[in-house]
Amino acid sequence: MNNGSDTITLLQFFRLGGWAMWPLLVFSIATIGIIIERIIGIFISNKLSMKRIHTNVMDLLNKNDLNGAKEFCNECDSRRMTGASIIKAGLDMANLGEHRMEKAIEAEAAEKINILERGFNLLVALGSIAPITGFLGTVSGMISAFKSIKDAADVNAQLVAGGIFEALITTAYGLAIAIIAIAGYNIFAHFVDRFTADVEQTGSDVITSILLKDKT
Repeated sequence: MNNGSDTITLLQFFRLGGWAMWPLLVFSIATIGIIIERIIGIFISNKLSMKRIHTNVMDLLNKNDLNGAKEFCNECDSRRMTGASIIKAGLDMANLGEHRMEKAIEAEAAEKINILERGFNLLVALGSIAPITGFLGTVSGMISAFKSIKDAADVNAQLVAGGIFEALITTAYGLAIAIIAIAGYNIFAHFVDRFTADVEQTGSDVITSILLKDKT
């Protein structure tokens, strides 16, 4: 493509890809939509850092101020700090023993993490389906290309290359969608996994602190 007249626009690429470009277009819109929604849901609507919660709750418990720890968690929860309600659930069960505290924290954590992981399975599915759909479009395009070659009276390199070029568009598009979907999933999963580990550590420390205070 040496001059401006040979430049292919995105719309022309779409048309050259054939029927498979339509489901791939749907997959790409869904992928981008889920990624944007999860960016808002994980990084904007929720604050996943547990450092402040861990530090302040442990300080209050060390001072035997259980109610103060609960109030602090309520304050953090109002500021969209997701881990606060999880720790608060355990603090509310402090008088019922270790087992009930653990169960309360686990149940609340499972609910919050399930919300954070919303859309993850769909991203993985899109990352798997998109390249397969692209490859199917390529196979279909190759069949059409070879049929054109068979029916052509004069077969030349340009005819062969042109057919293969059009057929491979869907594979490239499908792989691009898969890369974006899988990359998004792995990035989001990393932050949720780290949050989960921090919650488990904070919950364990809180339960241990309460149990030690009860024995003294």
